[in-house]
Amino acid sequence: MARTARILLVDDEVPIQRAVAPLLRARGYEVDVAGTGSEALKIARARPPDLIVLDLGLPDIEGTEVCRRIRRESTVPIVVLSARGCEADKVSALDLGADDYVTKPFGPEELLARIRVALRRVFSPDDAHSGRLQAGDLTIDYDRRRVSRGNDEIRLTPKEFELLALLARSADRVLTHRAILKAVWGANAADQPEHLWVLMAQLRKKIEPDPSHPRYLLSEPWVGYRFVTERADGA
Repeated sequence: MARTARILLVDDEVPIQRAVAPLLRARGYEVDVAGTGSEALKIARARPPDLIVLDLGLPDIEGTEVCRRIRRESTVPIVVLSARGCEADKVSALDLGADDYVTKPFGPEELLARIRVALRRVFSPDDAHSGRLQAGDLTIDYDRRRVSRGNDEIRLTPKEFELLALLARSADRVLTHRAILKAVWGANAADQPEHLWVLMAQLRKKIEPDPSHPRYLLSEPWVGYRFVTERADGA
């Protein structure tokens, strides 16, 4: 990256602040810390960050509302922090424009990996908006509507390609079930997840080396799906 990335950490838990802020600074990031939603919005306007790490359980303003207000003014990547069992809040934040989420308690390397992925979309050319995307040995040619793994072309139905292209154009981001259903089948299908489950199973059988252990199309339980270009575990 040409310059140091600035991260805004928004969390009212002092132990989280004391653990995460030094971790980020040790990796070379500039870090601002806010303990409330109001303070976060003020800092975001005064010192626009390159990425925001946002806790949903803030004392003054719901994290989802902070996300909504930020999205009215900025496209800055937002990585949500959420306690276990808060799937509804995660889905709401993602539908409001958050890029990713990390569940509490979390490992530092997991958080750092999610941040690196989100920052690549800020500092690097986004291949997903060009005519072709390469992830591992999988190639997606949007213009020609063709998919191949290595030298072998994979024949997809129009709906299968539409689903794959939707996920790949938001590579490494979580898309909620509702957002995918609306994009692929229309608003009336938003509450019919069985359409998505069936299509995803068909798509995995065609593009995954091992459909029972997906490499590219990962499930985010109770939330949605993510097309992965680079596994955090190095796989």
